[in-house]
Amino acid sequence: MRKPMMAGNWKMNKTPAEATALAQAIRAAVGEVTGVDRVLCPTYICLAGVAKALEGSSIAVGAQNAHWADSGAYTGEVSVAMLKGLVE
Repeated sequence: MRKPMMAGNWKMNKTPAEATALAQAIRAAVGEVTGVDRVLCPTYICLAGVAKALEGSSIAVGAQNAHWADSGAYTGEVSVAMLKGLVE
């Protein structure tokens, strides 16, 4: 049986500073929750700040979306290769 997952997808909300503050608040509120995987999926521009805010916790960071190509003329898109190292 798969472990349940609790995830937050922030859509197109929060500035980098707001996202970091929210990640810190969520970490404090659900940091000790067990029996469920936890993941936060902020916007692309907030990934690094949220990852830093969650460093050392068991809350994972995920991306909201990714383009299928590794690179190319896809203005505004983010590839899986670009996300590597930022998300789990």
